[in-house]
Amino acid sequence: MTARLFVTLALVLGSVAFSELVGPRGSWLYDDVAQTVAGAAAAWICIAAANRRSGVQRRWRLLAAAGLGGWALMRVYWLILDLLDPGRAMTSAADVGFLILPLCLLLGLLNAPYSQPRPVPTSARRHQIALLLDSVLISGSLLALAWSAIPAGVLNRPGQTSGAIGTAAAYVIGDLFLLTMVVLLLATRPGSTAARQPLQLGGTALLAFGVSDTFRLINLGHGPLSPWQASGYLFGCGFLALAAVSRPPPETGAPPAGLYRDWLHLVLPYVPVTATGVVIALSTGPGNPLSPFEAYLGWMGLGLVVARQMFTIVDNTVLLERISEGRQQLHHQAYHDPLTGLANRALFRERLVRALDEHRHRDRPLALLFADLDDFKLINDSFGHAMGDRVLRAIADRLQACVADDDLVARLGGDEFAVVLDRHPADAEPTGHRILAALREPFLIDGHRIRVGASIGLVVPDPGEPLTADTLLRRADAAMYSSKRRGKGALARYAGGGPDADLPHLLAQALADGGRPAASGFEVYYQPIVRLDDGTTVAVEALARWTAPGGPVHPEVFVTVAERTGQVAAIDDFVLDQACADAAALAIIYGRPIDVHVNVSAGRLGQPGLEEAVRAALKRHALPPSRLIIEITETYRIGDLPAAAAAAARLRALGPRIALDDFGSGFNALAQLHSLPVDIVKLDSTLTDVDAAPERAGALCRSIVAICDSLNVLVVAEGIETPSRSAALAALGCPLGQGYLYGQPAPLHRLTSPAIPAQPGPSSLPQLS
Repeated sequence: MTARLFVTLALVLGSVAFSELVGPRGSWLYDDVAQTVAGAAAAWICIAAANRRSGVQRRWRLLAAAGLGGWALMRVYWLILDLLDPGRAMTSAADVGFLILPLCLLLGLLNAPYSQPRPVPTSARRHQIALLLDSVLISGSLLALAWSAIPAGVLNRPGQTSGAIGTAAAYVIGDLFLLTMVVLLLATRPGSTAARQPLQLGGTALLAFGVSDTFRLINLGHGPLSPWQASGYLFGCGFLALAAVSRPPPETGAPPAGLYRDWLHLVLPYVPVTATGVVIALSTGPGNPLSPFEAYLGWMGLGLVVARQMFTIVDNTVLLERISEGRQQLHHQAYHDPLTGLANRALFRERLVRALDEHRHRDRPLALLFADLDDFKLINDSFGHAMGDRVLRAIADRLQACVADDDLVARLGGDEFAVVLDRHPADAEPTGHRILAALREPFLIDGHRIRVGASIGLVVPDPGEPLTADTLLRRADAAMYSSKRRGKGALARYAGGGPDADLPHLLAQALADGGRPAASGFEVYYQPIVRLDDGTTVAVEALARWTAPGGPVHPEVFVTVAERTGQVAAIDDFVLDQACADAAALAIIYGRPIDVHVNVSAGRLGQPGLEEAVRAALKRHALPPSRLIIEITETYRIGDLPAAAAAAARLRALGPRIALDDFGSGFNALAQLHSLPVDIVKLDSTLTDVDAAPERAGALCRSIVAICDSLNVLVVAEGIETPSRSAALAALGCPLGQGYLYGQPAPLHRLTSPAIPAQPGPSSLPQLS
């Protein structure tokens, strides 16, 4: 369709150009025919192009078609006059109808998308008025400058009425005004190629119309225009048609950095105004006063400048309001958590420092609650992180509902929250218990009942006690870990008198000392793994134990602290080295060499240092690699299974075997069993309670044993505490077991060979040694 339009346009322009060049001079007939055909053809092209578009792109093309159609109808009227009265005057009152085209083009420019460029929340109507004022200022200044520069009497046309002269001048003024508007749009509204290309073609059309209209004003009363002087009308119609059918290529570059050039928009209208004022001031003087027309233009220009300044003031006011809103938004983002809307660590620290200052200098009471969600990662791994985020938002709402409006609730990161009570510290303990009670209520999200617990630490500094924000937060953290040691889901108040109660700090000090038992309180305990059919100990699992200055710390607590502070690798390496060193003594205790199981956090798979630590420990203590079993423990879900599988394969290539610990606990699943190069699977105690639920648990356990047997993977059942459970597991085909029935974890010097009777089971079982 576009090709047909271009061919039609070429034929029309060719025919009318031929008519212009070969028509007899002095005759208006051929001029009118050519211009009528050009205007009608351009109007038709605009309508055809508008029918394939919608919205603003359709609207301005229809307006251009209406203007061109009106312009062509006026040419038809002139053609009829040429035929009826060949000797008529060049102008008539009906010539005012030619102003239909500039009026329609004006409406099209005001409705074009690039005439509303500024991303400021103000009305588009005001932008349109500002554009009109700027165009009037510039075009009026140029007219005033031209009026002062043209010698007097040049535009005097004897025999022409003032109406005819005014109408002819209106054409030129209208062209100048519209061309000024186009230049302003191109200069101050960069826009896209799709907007600029039609605008440039339309500006070229206005320039062509303006040239011919200027020749007509100059030649008014001197006969018809020559073909070349009137050719601007033909080119104007042609360029308007080209603007309507233009299809710029799709833009591939980045969008313009700004849709609005503020400085150019503010300065550009006043450049011609200033230049005109300077020229007129220099050209007037004693004996050469301003004419009434020049004075009128001056006063009108002054009024327009004042009106334009009013719009500029309004624009600046709106812009300042938006800047203020942007600053407030940035301030909120800098001091609030984006997920929950609670205060973030920065605002929490700022509020805590201010509260401590009030406490120190004015004895103002202060209390701090530090809450850590219990086993929250199970929610992320079971339902996904999107559900975890929704739960965190719901938790934030409940925390806010449990405190006073002037207390600060902050999310410090992950699943850690804190509450600063610097106005109601006496309510700290009741507030903590309200939080625990609120969190015990299940969350109903998308039909799921999700339960979340929390451990809370409370610290209330003594009056006048010199404390820093970091010290206070460490004390609250220590109290929270004390709560976890008591079984989670409780509140513990800080009762220490100094840094000894700072568990992360103590753990860091202990590991910095090298992790040796005498220096840091770390020890390695061992728990036997037995063969169920005859009760023989075939392996032991090495387990870390730590006694802090304040007493023993539960393994789950200090391992969690170590993982959060990035120190778990040091604990793993210490246990690995100590277990390899104790292998010879273990062989003496049990009467023969046995295997040693060492736990390694799944997060270390593929991390630097693990393979080197295994290789060095085996070499240092001359332990046969086949006697070492690396148990992959998952406190966090393995995010990249292929990378973890590659790391496990490299470990396996060194000689040790790979075991998957706590299978069925919620993290380890069949996907890991399928992907990782596993030699041994240790069933979590939740799957081995076959004596309590023989049908359901028995079926599940039997299925897992069968799967592992087909994969040539050895199975160890954990959590065996009674002879009945041991017998039931042996009957299901489970070859190995571990639990309190066979011995609790104990240091090396307290180990003895268990005296447990053999359980009836399969006659042929896989052997570890």
